[in-house]
Amino acid sequence: MWVNLYLCPTYPLWLFMKIIIAGAGEVGFHLAKLLSFESQDITLIDTNRESLAYADTHLDIRVIRGDATSISVLKESRVNGTDLVIAVTSSETTNITVCVLAKQLGAKRTIARISNTEFLENKEEVQFTKFGIDELISPESLASSEIELLLNQSGFNDTYEFEEGALTMIGLQLSRTAAFVGKTVKEVGFQHPELKYVPIAIQRYGTQYTLIPRGDTKFKEGDQVYFTTTQEGVEHIYKLTGKVKEPIKNVMILGGSKIGYKTANDLCKGKFNVKLIENSKEKAFEIADDIPSCLVIHGDGRNVELLQEESIQEMDAFISVTGNSETNIMSCLVAKSKGVKKTIALVENMDYFQLSHSIGIDTLINKKLLAANNIFRHVRKGEIVAMTMLNNMNAELLEFIVSPSSEVCNKVVREIDFPRSAIIGGVIRDGIGMIALGDFVIESGDRIVVCSLPQSIKKVEKLFV
Repeated sequence: MWVNLYLCPTYPLWLFMKIIIAGAGEVGFHLAKLLSFESQDITLIDTNRESLAYADTHLDIRVIRGDATSISVLKESRVNGTDLVIAVTSSETTNITVCVLAKQLGAKRTIARISNTEFLENKEEVQFTKFGIDELISPESLASSEIELLLNQSGFNDTYEFEEGALTMIGLQLSRTAAFVGKTVKEVGFQHPELKYVPIAIQRYGTQYTLIPRGDTKFKEGDQVYFTTTQEGVEHIYKLTGKVKEPIKNVMILGGSKIGYKTANDLCKGKFNVKLIENSKEKAFEIADDIPSCLVIHGDGRNVELLQEESIQEMDAFISVTGNSETNIMSCLVAKSKGVKKTIALVENMDYFQLSHSIGIDTLINKKLLAANNIFRHVRKGEIVAMTMLNNMNAELLEFIVSPSSEVCNKVVREIDFPRSAIIGGVIRDGIGMIALGDFVIESGDRIVVCSLPQSIKKVEKLFV
């Protein structure tokens, strides 16, 4: 699932915040939904009456129908003194304008959704903060980064890196032959003391129940398990879980969307052999001109004969990122039936996440979830620099910076009053990842990775304030 977040200087936020969201589309609505569960003061602005009506009846938020670039509309939303303005309309220009105006009208912090990745690549040079834009997010860029990370860790169905890989979160489904199966966390630790890892969350096969594992928790066949580990520990987990790190070299991408284009461009730079299939003749020629090292085929990727003609059976990975979720899922299933080792499908419907493993697709990714996770860390309390939610699981993974005044500072891990439904996944100190066992002493400046169920997040946050 989950990608590297663009880290920015942290912003100390209070538990209760006043937030304005411009744009009631998929990302905006999903954000409003998540934030309303947090009992935040949310105002949602959009010109679409139907989108607002649906949000108004389903969420505990305030809605305003109007153009978010209108000064009068922003004033009506009480923008002066607002803690956070998030502009996530489908128009990049609108989002930038909203943030600039909101900052001038007294908003404390602003976030703009953009589609032009050049802005991200040159944001230090351009210094968007001078215009009033504190943070830029690109769902397309996040999805592309997620895909590249998944290809580099091909044996896992979910992965996320902290501090450029100092600690890595990996998710996988335990097969019958995995050395973990039938043993408790404590037993695995005794048998493999050299293994630098912490299991942070488990979802039992066929259920939607997420548990935070303890020493007496037993691993079972079919479990979806998430671990945090150091760079050295990744190879050990491959070995003990029976997963094989297949070399990925030949990649086929279905769909020349913004995600497909950026993924192809990034993978070609990473020395992958990339074929891209695009149904639009005009778009296919544009991509071929822009990315000379990518082989672009004009055709309908739903045509199995075309896929066979283009040697789908010789591909190491198949990535389907068209605008249709069902097309993406079905084409990935076709790829799997032809022996492709790694399949990744872009989906819009969150319900599909529950089906991914049972139907045989390795990984599903969702733009709005990636964007929401990127934004959501700004409403968490404490010095948080990164945050993600685990795919299809009711748990959050957060990275805190320990300040001298934090309750955990200079304490031994076993002495910290940590809730049972949360766990420390690891510590990054001076750029080096470490697994924090019971006798580990936490110091000021440490970056602590924590996995927590929703009911314990507030208590965890208080430990790091």
